[in-house]
Amino acid sequence: MEINDFSIGQLAKLAHTNVQTIRFYEHKQLLDIPLRTEAGQRRYNVDSLNKLKFIRHGREMGFCLDDIKELLLLSSTRGQTCEQIDAIANAHLLRINSRIKRLQSLQTELSRMIKSCQHGEVANCRVIEVLDDHKHCGKDHGEIEKI
Repeated sequence: MEINDFSIGQLAKLAHTNVQTIRFYEHKQLLDIPLRTEAGQRRYNVDSLNKLKFIRHGREMGFCLDDIKELLLLSSTRGQTCEQIDAIANAHLLRINSRIKRLQSLQTELSRMIKSCQHGEVANCRVIEVLDDHKHCGKDHGEIEKI
């Protein structure tokens, strides 16, 4: 195997991901469609590996696929300013800060709910009562996306 010649399985192993993820990223046009051997086997190069690592790291940092796609495009355009990249990163940071604020509010409400429960029978459970009727919450904690 040459350094520029990986099967999809080898690429997945080197990037610490799985084959289905690579195919998904190809389908979403985040990764280029690879060349194929005469037998039809996909063959990847170091550029594919580096791009896959970039995508994985972006996902680990919580960037959505559309942002990552844009960042990949912008990163390949040398000589430009970082203005658009900074805008994407700043928008992502705002979303994270908003989510943290909502999660902190949720944490406060859950702690209050648990502390106010008498830990007796289900019929008198404060946790169930609050979950059943939002008006029992101490404050509006906004909608939380499922974690």
